[in-house]
Amino acid sequence: MDTTGFKLNHSMLRVKDPQKSLDFYQNIMGATLVETFVFDHMGFTLYFLGFDAGLVGQMPSDRAERIEWLANQSGLLELTHNHGTESDDSFEGYHNGNSEPKGFGHICVSVPDVNVACDRFESLGVEFVKRPNDGSMKGIAFVKDPDDYWVEIFAPVDLKNVILEHT
Repeated sequence: MDTTGFKLNHSMLRVKDPQKSLDFYQNIMGATLVETFVFDHMGFTLYFLGFDAGLVGQMPSDRAERIEWLANQSGLLELTHNHGTESDDSFEGYHNGNSEPKGFGHICVSVPDVNVACDRFESLGVEFVKRPNDGSMKGIAFVKDPDDYWVEIFAPVDLKNVILEHT
C-alpha cells in the first residue's frame, strides 16, 4: 500500500502561557515533556509531550538522533508558544474551536477510571465542560485546559459501552 509507514506523529495546540499549559498537561493530565525546541530568532518555542511514561527512557542522547526518534513517535502533543503572548494584556488568546465559528473540537486522554480521574480534576480546580454523568452519553467527560481547549476524558471500557448503546 502507498501509505505503509504513515502515522499520526503529533497534534499541535497554540498556547498563551507555556508554564500554565505545561503544568496542566504534565501535573493534571499526566503527560511527560519529551522535548523542547526554542526558536528564539523566530519568536516561538515548541514543547512535545507524550502520554507514555517510558518514552523518555527510549530517547537517544545524541540531539540529531533524538530529533529523528521524536519524528518517528505516534500520538504526541505539541504545544506551540509564540513568545510574548503570556505577558500581553491585549492578547485575548486563541480560538478553541468550540465557540462560534466552530471548527477544531478537542483532544482526548483515556484514563483507567473516568470517575476517579474527574474527582481528581475537581479537587485540582479544573473547569468542566461536561461531567461523566451529564447528558445522554454517560461515562464521558470534557474539561478545559488553560487556553480553553477541550480535553475529552474517558475510560476505554466506558467508551465501548457508550458506543454500543448509542449506535
